Order: sequence, then structure tokens, then C-alpha cells
Amino acid sequence: MNKSQISAFNQLDKTDLTILRELQQNGRMPNTDLARRVNLSPTPCLQRVRKLEEKGFILGYMAILDPNLLESQLLVFIEINLKRTAGDAFEVFRRQIRAIPEVLDCHLVSGNFDYLIKARVRDMQEYRALLGEKILPIAGVEGSRTYVVMEEVKETMRLRIPEA
Repeated sequence: MNKSQISAFNQLDKTDLTILRELQQNGRMPNTDLARRVNLSPTPCLQRVRKLEEKGFILGYMAILDPNLLESQLLVFIEINLKRTAGDAFEVFRRQIRAIPEVLDCHLVSGNFDYLIKARVRDMQEYRALLGEKILPIAGVEGSRTYVVMEEVKETMRLRIPEA
């Protein structure tokens, strides 16, 4: 965390943190309900939410969809190794991986491989197509290793919000 991020966090009071917790639980909560939960009247509550949005604490709102109902039941994690000699391999990889809709997350990591990808597909056939036709052909990709998820124990986008 850099100094401006620490400074921004330190500007939050207990009410702001409670607003963040409540919206993280239910981003569609009406402002009147949110205001009641944080002990504010609706107008100041809405002003605080807008300020949290403007300062970048709230990046957006989204619906959480059921992957099974949308034919994306197979969850895989893919380790990617890049050729170190390819000068712009990292930039090429980042640009192209962002354009693949099956890829949910992609992180540059330390360790024995370069990137860790989280992807959802319908089945093993679609996974093989994803890997063979979209990921491995990216310039600079040297190899991969895949882990198929057998059971999803916990999946969340909710962050731990410290107490004030």
C-alpha cells in the first residue's frame, strides 16, 4: 500500500466502513435501507456513497451469476510459463489474455511459473479448445500446467474491511 492509499484509508470513519460492508453484502440495497442500517438520513448517506465512489473505494456494482446455469460449470486454474528471451512476451501475453472471455482472472506471480489464470468453461472439450486455440498460441508462451477444480469450497469477491 503506498502513502496515498494509506492516507485515503485513514480518511474513512466508522460509518464509511459500515457503508462499504453493507454494500459489499448487497450492492442493490436501496439508499433508504442503507441509511437506516448506518444510522444516517438518506441524503447524507447517498453523499457518502458518492464520495466513496469518487475516491475509488467503490469500483462498481455487479450481479453474481450462477456459472452452472450459464454452461460454465468447469473451473480450471492454468499455470503459464513464458519464454524469457522474447522481449515483449509479457506485454503481448497481457494484451491477448485480457481479450479471452473465458478467463476470469490472470495474475503475474512469483515462483516456478509466470502467470496464474482462472477460467470457466462448459466442459473438458471447451477447455482443450481454450488452451489449444486461444492460450498456447499466444506469442511467447512456452508451456502450461492445468488444475481442474473438483470442488469449490469458497469463492468470494468480498474484501475484509478493517474496523475503524
